[in-house]
Amino acid sequence: MTNAPVRGDESDPRASTTDSGPGAGAPELEMILLRQLTSYLATPIFIVDPDGDLVFFNEPAEEILGRPFDTTDPMTLDDWAEQFRPVTVEGGPLVADELPLVQAVRRGRPAQMDFRITALDGTARTLAVTAFPLIGLHDRHLGAVAIFWEQPAR
Repeated sequence: MTNAPVRGDESDPRASTTDSGPGAGAPELEMILLRQLTSYLATPIFIVDPDGDLVFFNEPAEEILGRPFDTTDPMTLDDWAEQFRPVTVEGGPLVADELPLVQAVRRGRPAQMDFRITALDGTARTLAVTAFPLIGLHDRHLGAVAIFWEQPAR
């Protein structure tokens, strides 16, 4: 497993920043550490910022999502919710607000759901997704994390 550049690394054009506080423009320390930790995990992880914009997904997630993170364009919440074309396990419509990661980032609560996506390589996959909000020091809302895995075809 390779180590992805740590968020905030100048070589990563998608490194996000915050707008306030000491060192404004610097990435949150908690997010740097989280990204580093997830680069060592065997569990697929997808991280978003407080607006729901993609921050990072790790190497195990690359296999399921159909593209390496390093070759993925920046994605807003609306972008990734649309590009992965989520539907219910039965194939019914699924709006972005129903997705666990959206609930975690917008409502600040954990959520879990099984649903299907079309990966960026065109492969249909059924996923079990658990998402939770990220809260930093002094109750700062940092974004959310989704942990997911592929379910066997039904």
